[in-house]
Amino acid sequence: MSTVVTGIGELVTHDERFTGDLGVVTDAAVVVEDGRVAWTGPARHAPAADRVIDLAGRAVIPGFVDSHTHLVFAGDRAEEFEARMAGRPYDGGGIASTVAATRAATDDQLRANLVRLVAEMRWQGTTTIEVKSGYGLAVADEVRSLRLAGEVTDEVTYLGAHVVPPEHRGRERDYLDLVTGEMLAACAPHARWVDVFCEPASATAFDGDAAREVLLAGQRAGLGLRVHANQLGAGPGVRLAVELGAASADHCTHLSDADVDALAAGTTVATLLPTIEFSTRSPYPDARRLLAAGAVVALATDCNPGSGFSSSMPLAIALAVREMRMTTAEALRAATLGGAQALRRDDVGHLRVGACADLTVLDAPSYRHLAYRPGVPLARALDLS
Repeated sequence: MSTVVTGIGELVTHDERFTGDLGVVTDAAVVVEDGRVAWTGPARHAPAADRVIDLAGRAVIPGFVDSHTHLVFAGDRAEEFEARMAGRPYDGGGIASTVAATRAATDDQLRANLVRLVAEMRWQGTTTIEVKSGYGLAVADEVRSLRLAGEVTDEVTYLGAHVVPPEHRGRERDYLDLVTGEMLAACAPHARWVDVFCEPASATAFDGDAAREVLLAGQRAGLGLRVHANQLGAGPGVRLAVELGAASADHCTHLSDADVDALAAGTTVATLLPTIEFSTRSPYPDARRLLAAGAVVALATDCNPGSGFSSSMPLAIALAVREMRMTTAEALRAATLGGAQALRRDDVGHLRVGACADLTVLDAPSYRHLAYRPGVPLARALDLS
């Protein structure tokens, strides 16, 4: 069955046939067939379809692509957030409390929380998500985290190298061997990606040499590469990601000129996570510097129970505009097409013919309202079932 979505006051397509950098069409329509975009353009030229949905002048954008989340977890770290707001710095150490709660939870408890968060994201316009493990940090717990993540998305990331768990402190080499050996072998069939928290500034994360081992082992197992890089301080993560051809280097808060040049020259997307800076009172990345150099930038939420428990891509856009000196158009592009590039996907993040029919409707006349009206629930993924 075909559906024509019409009455679109402003349609953002990222299609070069249309106006400006975003491929905007006014007074537009989209025809959907078999879950794919079959036609876009002015509504007056729309072909006939079996069903009509009239949006009465609302704006439509591609569904948000959230390319960095940690949604499989149990427990609550609101007290940690409160302590940070009172001045305690974030160092990643609180992850251990989530690991303990996640290990103690049942599959049904983890699944219920995961499904709730995914629904929460769709209610805010997100249609494609990446989900990491990393709160199990033991073979069986990492496998079940990935298995559960695979119930809601194909973009599943093995993050056994999140931090060294408490039972391995002082035996970091043994844990690295586990992550790159038995744990990897058990987890790789359930994942598309491997990730590592490369952060020499953290006592519990991984330095450049260890991160290289994790990434190369994952690559040999057939997994694509992602890196938590340069969040807490300067370090080797970004350049390691670029050197190994990782799809994305995420955080990118503390960048040297060499880091920026590497991102601009390579194929690795710089994924920025402004809700984390908001929730940790850390410096925001300089998106303007990356864009000026020619790097590809994505925005994601990093939704997790510790450093930033927001599932809102609209909030990430508003923060990127307010705090990271992006234009609203640049931020929207980063939250859609940029996220798709960070996942190396060409079927999402845009509304060109042939793309997945992931339409997000704004209760507003223009995409500009995403930054203009921060905190207002404007975006919702359109249900075409």
